[in-house]
Amino acid sequence: MIFPKEFKEAISNLPSAEKDKLIFRLLKNDLALANQLHFKLVSDHTVEELREKVKAQLNILIERATNKYYSPGYLNMDIRDMSGRINEHVNITKDKYGEISLNLYMITRILEENRKNILTVSWGKAEKLCTAVVSRAFKILLLIKKMHEDYFTEFEDDLKKLGELIANNNYLMKAAIYNGLNINWLLSGNIPDNIQQIHKELKGKGYL
Repeated sequence: MIFPKEFKEAISNLPSAEKDKLIFRLLKNDLALANQLHFKLVSDHTVEELREKVKAQLNILIERATNKYYSPGYLNMDIRDMSGRINEHVNITKDKYGEISLNLYMITRILEENRKNILTVSWGKAEKLCTAVVSRAFKILLLIKKMHEDYFTEFEDDLKKLGELIANNNYLMKAAIYNGLNINWLLSGNIPDNIQQIHKELKGKGYL
């Protein structure tokens, strides 16, 4: 929403006490914004410390999802819950590096711990989960491509690990080929310059 200049000026000219009341009233209805302001204004924790805290939470959730594994569908829901934790962290801290590193960590750990679980069901039951994994791999590549080139080498090992986990799982490899994900992008860390256009065209054709 675009606010008119006159409206902005009227807000600016409100007495401080009245503005404070309005801010607190608005923050009560926007928890995400409240958490973001709390982090910026009064938090004693650094972005790195909060990133490690989320990583520790992911470890607990991954262990729980693996130990209580029921089906690919439930595992996919667990992954979405973990992604929500990451997204909340990113929304509060604007931690773009953490968005990549935490997503890479989560998905590689999930695939490491659940390879047999994924392969012991039929392709029909595993397809939705495998497509979601491929979609997340694309997301990670898109995020890395937006970062400064100096950061690329920091993700190469984890990208290669993700590529190997997909390549060594017949179902995941099938989903990658079908949805246009070139595993060599992960294995080599050589992300095409037009990755965003490739992804857009695939989505436009109904893939991912």
